[in-house]
Amino acid sequence: MEGVVMLRQLIGQLQEFVQLYGSPPPQPLPQLPLLNYARWCSSTVDDSSIDDYYSFMMATGKSASVRILDPSKPPPSKRSRKERTQGKSSGTTEPMEQRIWKDFPEDLYEAVIARLPIATFFHFRSVCRKWNSLLDSESFSQHCTEIPQANPWFYTITHENVNSGAMYDPSLKKWHHPTISSLPTKLIVLPVASAGGLVCFLDIGNRNFYVCNPLNQSFKELPARSVKVWSRIAVGMTLNGSSTSGGYKVMWVGCDGEYEVYDSLRNSWTRPGSMPSSVKLPLSLNFRSQAVTIDSTLYFMRSRPDGIVSYDMVTGVWKQFIIPTPLHLTDHTLAECGGRVMLVGLLSKNAATCVCIWELQKMTLLWKEVDRMPNIWCLEFYGKHIRMTCLGNKGLLMLSLRSRQINRLVTYNVSSKEWLKVPGCVVPHGRKRQWIACGTSFYPCLTAVA
Repeated sequence: MEGVVMLRQLIGQLQEFVQLYGSPPPQPLPQLPLLNYARWCSSTVDDSSIDDYYSFMMATGKSASVRILDPSKPPPSKRSRKERTQGKSSGTTEPMEQRIWKDFPEDLYEAVIARLPIATFFHFRSVCRKWNSLLDSESFSQHCTEIPQANPWFYTITHENVNSGAMYDPSLKKWHHPTISSLPTKLIVLPVASAGGLVCFLDIGNRNFYVCNPLNQSFKELPARSVKVWSRIAVGMTLNGSSTSGGYKVMWVGCDGEYEVYDSLRNSWTRPGSMPSSVKLPLSLNFRSQAVTIDSTLYFMRSRPDGIVSYDMVTGVWKQFIIPTPLHLTDHTLAECGGRVMLVGLLSKNAATCVCIWELQKMTLLWKEVDRMPNIWCLEFYGKHIRMTCLGNKGLLMLSLRSRQINRLVTYNVSSKEWLKVPGCVVPHGRKRQWIACGTSFYPCLTAVA
């Protein structure tokens, strides 16, 4: 047993030696010391142990992972970590062999490219015309549809120039500044809803609707509505299927109960019916009260009485739920995460103000508080008149908190309950920060067509 213990110690020392001095090129094994050692310990170690040790030495010698010392030479000096790193990184990369890559399946190219980050893809398009034309490929569109986006993006409108959009990518924590040339430049056009990578805009002056993909600039002006309602309205948007290829619907609801639904497949507005008498009017809605979409159902928050009204875009059924709003709550709006209806708002009492999150309990139809902003952040708002706008309500919320002294943008992940500060939106090629006025969240899709 003593010989076995010594063998284990020797193997351990060899491993430590390799970690300390690195790996040399392969060298022939000195047979004499090994044979002498085998002869010395033959009384305590059986033949199988010697064969195992010799196999270990041969394997390490072939793979050049263990340094075999020459007794006539002194041990090498220890190299620094920097020298070892430089030695590893100095190797040249072998060029790709044309005979292997020329027959690479095209569908695999598209599958890989569809998984690139959005910003990387637009740089990638400049490689060649073929890759630039991927946006028009049906197979590439299918690959993009099959890849779910972890977090939505946010399309926002700045306060100084209402038609100047800024998109925020929460994965890279980076702002983008797209130019949608088709949008009217002399009108106040605001993002009010989204579905399948498309953003719906409302011209609050002439009450016209536009649908656009901010990534590929696909744009469409919806036909004029049959009902001219000049009161405040709320807007929702749903897909007919899993992607925009199956069409989409846009719905607006007025405070007095008027509503219309636009179907992209028919390219027309329709009035499915009238709102049932069980729904108490007026609804007290506005375009900032963004609708929440769960499957084919739209949910709108109402007041007086407080609660929610819902509309199923497939069955055409309206429902009303009277739900008391938490006390001391202001600037509240609906949100959604994984099929759950959430409520986000400012809880103000005396001079203290804090952002709170509630979840709707399906059994009791009551709001239950599930989280609130960290106390150290809430202390910044103490004694200040804070207003809040929810810029996105799809699982990842973006909140604009502002007063005369403060202008904060924060995100809240409903699933992980993580609060993060958003970097300021700076004017391109400038130093001045933009004041975010309103916005909506959307899941980015490269191939969605309006």
